[in-house]
Amino acid sequence: MVKQSIFGRVAQLAKANINSLLDQAEDPGRMLDQMVRDYTASINEAESAVAQSIGNLRMLQDDRTEDLESATNWGNKALAASRKADQFRDAGNAADAAKFDNLAKVAIERQIAAEKEARSVEPTIASQEEVVERLKAGLGQMKGKLGELTRKRNELVARSRNAEAQIKMHDAIKSVGMLDATSEVSRFEEKIRREEARVRGAGELAASSLDAQFEALEDLGEQTEVEARLAMLKAGSSAAIGS
Repeated sequence: MVKQSIFGRVAQLAKANINSLLDQAEDPGRMLDQMVRDYTASINEAESAVAQSIGNLRMLQDDRTEDLESATNWGNKALAASRKADQFRDAGNAADAAKFDNLAKVAIERQIAAEKEARSVEPTIASQEEVVERLKAGLGQMKGKLGELTRKRNELVARSRNAEAQIKMHDAIKSVGMLDATSEVSRFEEKIRREEARVRGAGELAASSLDAQFEALEDLGEQTEVEARLAMLKAGSSAAIGS
């Protein structure tokens, strides 16, 4: 009964449609992890059952081999006893001949019993061999499914990590876009330009003030020369009148 339940579970798991199960799962990653654990546990249990079934089969085969060997031995003993009876009979010893004929009959009876015992176990051996082969085949299928599950899980984990990395990258790009670094640089550049313009304006203002001072000095020089010449004229006029 235990073997049958294990075999049924092996067949059920081996036929499982992984893609269909993944489509129906809310959390495929968690479901795959659970399936890997279930398959691994079932495989371990199935391996134990197969090993036990093989052990039982070998015991039955050993018993049949022992019965066949026993039948052969009893057959040889029957032949030896029959030949011995014939020898006594040829010698005219009917009593000993009958005695060994009886021993031959006993050996033949035991030979027949051993042969029947060997034949009686053959259907059980055949059935057990079939169960073992089916369990081995199912076990092989389960191991194949376990490999498929493991690959699916690894693929899903890789895809999940890749998706997570892409999300992080998109978030980073989005945050950079929100900061708008180019506009910040533009504002900083505009500020520098305003500072440069202010410096230029101040320089031009200072230059114009200095020019005005030099012009004032030139005007002062001209006035001084005018006054000097006027004084000279007046001095000359006074001298002319005095002479």
